[in-house]
Amino acid sequence: MKNKVIIDNKIISDSTEPYIIAEVSANHNGSLQTALDTLLAAKQAGASAVKIQSYTPDTMTIDCDKKDFMIEGGLWDGENLYSLYEKAHTPFAWHQTLFNYAKEIDITLFSTPFDNTAVDLLESLGCPAYKIASFEITDIPLIKRIAQTGKPIIISTGLANLDEVEEAVEAIKEQNNHQIIILHCISAYPTPVEKMNLKSIITLQNHFNLLTGLSDHSIGSAAANTAVALGARVIEKHFILDRNQGGPDSTFSIEPSELTELINTCNQTWLSLGSGNITTSNEESPNKKFRRSIYAINNIPKGHIISEEDVRVIRPGFGLAPKYIDKIIGSKATIAIEKGTPISLNFLNNSALKDN
Repeated sequence: MKNKVIIDNKIISDSTEPYIIAEVSANHNGSLQTALDTLLAAKQAGASAVKIQSYTPDTMTIDCDKKDFMIEGGLWDGENLYSLYEKAHTPFAWHQTLFNYAKEIDITLFSTPFDNTAVDLLESLGCPAYKIASFEITDIPLIKRIAQTGKPIIISTGLANLDEVEEAVEAIKEQNNHQIIILHCISAYPTPVEKMNLKSIITLQNHFNLLTGLSDHSIGSAAANTAVALGARVIEKHFILDRNQGGPDSTFSIEPSELTELINTCNQTWLSLGSGNITTSNEESPNKKFRRSIYAINNIPKGHIISEEDVRVIRPGFGLAPKYIDKIIGSKATIAIEKGTPISLNFLNNSALKDN
């Protein structure tokens, strides 16, 4: 049985609708007011939670222009790591205001910490859960520190192989923390949909027996909906007020109307999964008349030996199933049967039928 995880009194399980996280990341573009407006927009769009990232340029890297520190290719080609994180970070000084505002508008807010100072700050603010970023999945000391908080942990798996994911999960469990959700992730920005490899969600479910989800950097909502169909219970998507405002993550972020649509379609996908039991539903029952069954097509007198001219397999489906037609032919009618009557075992004298 997969775990039930509770974040800020919200249950996440196989029997609850998808938990949709709006990831702000760098989409505040250095403006606290934009960050606050983004929280409100996520709330209004119907998100389950908003996530930010807690770091400074100096906790992420050093200011250096050597080749190792330069980004080659992709959206951030030519930038050095320090300058990218300087533009993208959410200042620690904003955190108290953001958490206070989240409480005011009643939206769950949590964060991805990138070092111990960020964990300490977030703990002081009552952060209800933590995310481990894909690039930090091998930072076992940080993972253990986060796990020691006892809070639920969502862990992304971009770039990781199965052994690395297992090592991270075991590091969390070693701290007696078993509130774990694993997100399949491809760390490409944006990720072409044909590279999403969503069947990995099933692999993660089977290997870890934990709740799973998707950290989705693809364009659109097709991957998110497919992930839900495969069993994902958490969907994380980068969120922005307006892609035209630009910024490091704008290209692969969704706007408020798109977030609402994604939430609605993910919920519909989840609802459509059903129980998996093969039975006739209440909604189907009225349509039994469109099945075929055995009916009298002539008036049949009592004592008559039924022939092919007396009965047929036709619609509606309220008589005996078509599989009995060969046994009915040659049976004796025990009562008079009117044309248009569904054939029943009670009308016939045939021991072979009654044995069935």
